[in-house]
Amino acid sequence: MNNKNKNIDIENPIPPSGVRGLFRGKLTVVGAGPGDVDLITLKAIKAIKSADVILYDALINEELLEYAPEETEHIFVGKRRGCYAFQQEQINELIVSKAKEKGHVVRLKGGDPFIFGRGAEEIDYVRGYGIETHVVPGISSALAVPAYQGIPLTKRGVSESFWVVTATTKNHALSSDVSLAAKSTATIVILMGMHKLNEIVKIFYAENKRNTHVAIIQNGTQSTENVGIGTIRNIQQIVQEKQLSSPAIIVIGDVVKERAILGAIYSEVVKT
Repeated sequence: MNNKNKNIDIENPIPPSGVRGLFRGKLTVVGAGPGDVDLITLKAIKAIKSADVILYDALINEELLEYAPEETEHIFVGKRRGCYAFQQEQINELIVSKAKEKGHVVRLKGGDPFIFGRGAEEIDYVRGYGIETHVVPGISSALAVPAYQGIPLTKRGVSESFWVVTATTKNHALSSDVSLAAKSTATIVILMGMHKLNEIVKIFYAENKRNTHVAIIQNGTQSTENVGIGTIRNIQQIVQEKQLSSPAIIVIGDVVKERAILGAIYSEVVKT
């Protein structure tokens, strides 16, 4: 064992329940991973176990809440079926009020909180009130969901880089970065793009990429996972046939063709 960390309490990095009242309130923004309950870090579980209050989003696996102490308060602050439980400004205010009232607030977010997760916005707001803040990174769905389908975002001789783009901007318009990405040879991962699929397809048609391979993965890494594989030319038809909808990730690029081989290998590993 490396002795340089011998003075660090690995098991209890955060004050335990019953002692936290002696400490100033604080916020820990935690990435809950892409959906599979096992795809969460040990540090994230430790944070949940020490929470006085958990504010959680719609895309987290609610089984993770079972790690929290029985007395921990759970507050759903996500969006379901287009309806917000709280607006972002209200969430910011709730974090501050609960941190001052109860102590340790865990803000549990799907994937990684710093990848289209507004984690940085919430931390900026809370710091303005002098509240201690921490971040526990999570496994991003942009990486894990394609991997679960045997789709490598990069592969020598196939793709040298990848883009991760949100389809919908703050103004609810399609991000202009999709057009820039379409001009490249990189793999493109598009989040929150199902309602913009028609516009995305038109952009790739304009770049003469109608035969480029596409994968759409709904509820990735979960038991309800639903997958459609096609090309820019026929992906909208496949979406209808497979009844694909949000939440889903769109992967565009030649790496999608690698799925058959790597997917079979992954299945064998899981069986063993």
